[in-house]
Amino acid sequence: MKKRIFTGAGTALVTPFNEDYSVNYDALRTLVNDQIEKGIDSLIICGTTGEGSTLSHDEHVKVIAEAIEVAGGRVPIVAGTGSNDTAYSIKLSKEAAALGADALLQVTPYYNKTSQRGLIAHYTEIAKSVDLPMILYNVPSRTGMRIAAETYKELSKIDNIVATKEASGDLELVAKIRELCGDDLDIYSGNDDQVYDILKLGGIGVISVFSNIFPRELHELCQHFFNGNEAKCKEMQEYYLDIMNGLFMDVNPIPVKDAMAMLGINVGPLRLPLLTMDDEHKAQMLTLLKRYGLLK
Repeated sequence: MKKRIFTGAGTALVTPFNEDYSVNYDALRTLVNDQIEKGIDSLIICGTTGEGSTLSHDEHVKVIAEAIEVAGGRVPIVAGTGSNDTAYSIKLSKEAAALGADALLQVTPYYNKTSQRGLIAHYTEIAKSVDLPMILYNVPSRTGMRIAAETYKELSKIDNIVATKEASGDLELVAKIRELCGDDLDIYSGNDDQVYDILKLGGIGVISVFSNIFPRELHELCQHFFNGNEAKCKEMQEYYLDIMNGLFMDVNPIPVKDAMAMLGINVGPLRLPLLTMDDEHKAQMLTLLKRYGLLK
């Protein structure tokens, strides 16, 4: 079996900004500590939820560095270093490795996209450039392309391609990945509303938006499954389903950042082209936060 990065709940952490849209590194350090103290199993930095695509190169590297320093080895830090430019992905990946990241998250190329042959070449070149374990990231709704099951099988033969974040929403594909790749590729749910389903199909955890707000609860949900209490895991999944879905009532990470702000967590604004939710959605979110006991 390949090296396992983490089992359970990993938070795709938001990146906090100051009111002038610069990165708020003090708030970032607070978020990292808070997540770890509340039992999260891993932190994923500079991904979609972390607005990695709007960070400058220097910001991107510094956010990763700060998270690694604050975590201090308490949980694995997974650095989002994917890009639609293979050469830039390699550059970022090498820098993250030098900083001490535990693993890398590699989204499929977006906009220019590629063929399945191109995907294999893209990921092979990145994997050859670093020794760190890599998590593939399949999110067709954001990138306009998907990783085919047969492509997963081919990529799973590469030693340091160890896992995938499956955010396609396609449970049939997840079952096929498990069938074709077996223990050569760990599977993390990329959708909070499918954690239980993907664990049932052989997944080992989730990379989550929801756990920005509920880290302890999502850790416990996963642990119930691993401890043999599938009924409790399913019960928790169903209980939190409405707010899990609510956190996607607008484009991620808009709802989660707005929700965190409502809870008094210092995350600051979003960077353009993302904007805060409209009043109707904010009212819906406020109702959800009250329903789940986070606000009175």
